[in-house]
Amino acid sequence: MNTIKRILAVIDPTKDDQHGLARSIDLAKKSGASITAFMTVYDFSYEMTTMLSGEEREAMRKAVLNDRELWLKDLVSPYQNVNIDTQVVWHNRPYEAIINTVIEQKFDLVIKGTHQHSTLKAVIFTPTDWHLVRKCPSPVLFVKQMAWPANGNILAAVNAVSENEQHLALNKRIIKDAQFLAELANAQLNLVNAYPATPINIAIEIPEFNPGIYNESVKKHHHQSTNALADEVNLPPEQCFIEEGLPEDVIPDVAKRLNSELVVIGTVGRTGLSAALVGNTAEHVIDSLDCDVLALKPDGYISPLAKD
Repeated sequence: MNTIKRILAVIDPTKDDQHGLARSIDLAKKSGASITAFMTVYDFSYEMTTMLSGEEREAMRKAVLNDRELWLKDLVSPYQNVNIDTQVVWHNRPYEAIINTVIEQKFDLVIKGTHQHSTLKAVIFTPTDWHLVRKCPSPVLFVKQMAWPANGNILAAVNAVSENEQHLALNKRIIKDAQFLAELANAQLNLVNAYPATPINIAIEIPEFNPGIYNESVKKHHHQSTNALADEVNLPPEQCFIEEGLPEDVIPDVAKRLNSELVVIGTVGRTGLSAALVGNTAEHVIDSLDCDVLALKPDGYISPLAKD
């Protein structure tokens, strides 16, 4: 993502504050992108009104869509200095409507507000959010209430020592997109990489095993690999955070310490049985973050919703 031309801003009609739309407008002003304010509508009762004919039910659906379209146009009307249009779709699965629209109309970026629990001060991701994380081919930016201050921090989460070609390419994509957004937002780019602690069972089962030497070797390998990635984009070592622990612990902790406004993370979009058995590390990280998150797929990723 070295440019943003088309943004799909997902609107939640149940919320008074449209943080996703606000972030879309801010990015559009800086990048020159156009925005489509997008909303899904569905009411099961309209489908079950058997006393009406099919034509009458269709007329009722159109009336609802027209009403929501007027509401949406009124919502975006104050933003005269941005290229913004509206689209309302009747669909009982919002994530499918969003992804189908992204695929058919080739949007570069999806921006969606997240729900924040005021008591817990934590971001709550909806089922629609998780479907987008797993299946949307375009980058998805999940937005919470906090602003992006000038001279802030953007954190790119990488897996620097992976030997998987897809993960290596994803590392470069994460850094490239994070760097692009850092330039747009006048923010500092930082890298974070977590490395595992010494497995306790190895130290127990193999008496001659030296956990100290092993741990130092792993640490050195991760430092060298992360710094090599940073060198490619001229990032100094002090903007690299290589720490021991699980990614879902290390990345949110570093983000909090830096007061990061955005974390950029890659996800391979694993779904179905493989997701249940293998797990999605990216999702555990995302669920632990309390700031904006940009979720990326590998280049060439094909959504399971894409038509043959």
